[in-house]
Amino acid sequence: MAGFIGEFPCTVDTKGRFLLPQALKKQVPAKEQKRFVVHRGIEKHLVIYTNKEWGRISEEVNSLNIYVRKNREFIRKFNRGATEIDLDGTGRLLLPKVLMDYAGIDKDIVLFAYGNRIEVWAEKEYERLMKEDNSDFASLAEEVMGKPGKNRDEDLS
Repeated sequence: MAGFIGEFPCTVDTKGRFLLPQALKKQVPAKEQKRFVVHRGIEKHLVIYTNKEWGRISEEVNSLNIYVRKNREFIRKFNRGATEIDLDGTGRLLLPKVLMDYAGIDKDIVLFAYGNRIEVWAEKEYERLMKEDNSDFASLAEEVMGKPGKNRDEDLS
């Protein structure tokens, strides 16, 4: 899988359901479109994986040595609230109330899709995060991606 891409504003109904945007659904392999796993993100948001991708990630997380306290704590926190969710007949996903409360989700959300995940953000929190992070993106890019004294474009030739 090449990975997900895009930002998709959505509305959650009073029962916690939202319509998976068609443009995003097309990016999910057909055989993986029915069942997903949602769990707490590291920041105040949720993360949705296909069931297949969740299996890969769970395998990695669960391979940590449980005799190390920090590993146990991480495994518990990572898995806390993880829930299988199914795409219903009308193309909606149901977010568990406890997870919605954790992420501060009420009505308007943004699905931020990249790599192997779909992040679910309360719209206001997402806007705040993007404004905050955008202030010094050039410095962040240099710190994370830059190689001192080397032009990355030269590496690609």
